[in-house]
Amino acid sequence: MDLADLNPSALMRQTLLGASRNTQLRTAVEKAPMSRDVVKRFVAGQDTDAAVRVASELVQSDRRVTIDYLGEDTLDPEQASATREAYLELLAALSEAGLTAEGQVEVSLKLSALGQFLGRDGHKMALENARAICQSAANSGTTVTLDMEDHTTTDPTLAALAELRQDWPWVGVALQAYLYRTEQDCRDLAHEGSRVRLCKGAYKQPESVAYQDKGDVDKSFVRCLKVLIEGEGYPMVASHDPRLVEIATVLADKARRAPDSYEFQMLHGIRPDEQLRLAADGHALRVYLPYGDDWYGYLVRRMAERPANLTFFLRGLATRG
Repeated sequence: MDLADLNPSALMRQTLLGASRNTQLRTAVEKAPMSRDVVKRFVAGQDTDAAVRVASELVQSDRRVTIDYLGEDTLDPEQASATREAYLELLAALSEAGLTAEGQVEVSLKLSALGQFLGRDGHKMALENARAICQSAANSGTTVTLDMEDHTTTDPTLAALAELRQDWPWVGVALQAYLYRTEQDCRDLAHEGSRVRLCKGAYKQPESVAYQDKGDVDKSFVRCLKVLIEGEGYPMVASHDPRLVEIATVLADKARRAPDSYEFQMLHGIRPDEQLRLAADGHALRVYLPYGDDWYGYLVRRMAERPANLTFFLRGLATRG
């Protein structure tokens, strides 16, 4: 595809997605004096205490939470083990704080952070680490959702989901509407008890596997949404787009879904007023809350999803408030 064929929004998105893996740019941004202050809008903090504190504040405002310990593409077994231990520590702290009752606060996992890419034994290692986290979540009375990464991880992640659900049927998974395959994946997973988070997708994907045009992605999202809402599972609608939120509400009403049979999900720091409005209107609203040091890739992908966030970030870097 020629760059001249891209509209400004699409071009900015591709540029940002490329920046998410640019090591030199990452170093420069991380060292910028105001970076960490700006990041506070989107990331709970660096440690377990910060994650628990912010989660508690969100729960007090009638919002649910899913917490992500930041990191991915781990190529070090020790780092994969450290990520597992971070989740175990987090779940223990959440339980002690009384935040795991009825799934008020759960956790989200990236299997690549748990060792998925560590050679031929990577799947086994990631699965073992995920099992330990799922068991801890079960002991704490809450749930786990598997995040989805680039398209090469889709099949391994769904394979891990099937294995984990043999012991913990409540394990959820994210599906990305910009992939051509996702509508069929939704059909396969729209069964009773199946928790599925539908998002647009935030990784740069080739045209051979994913829609490139925003309008095509939105249309796919709606088709997938219909499958999930008309199915027997538990849809988790992850979007900040007012139009898609409204469509989801209409489809849920048409399908006579009870308010507790689906939920909306939004990222921490994005459209907080809308989050509060949905919660006040009786909708289940869950905030995706990341924490940890490895925030750069996460933040840049969030700006790629909604380039307006770039303005906020650059303003913060340029201002010493």
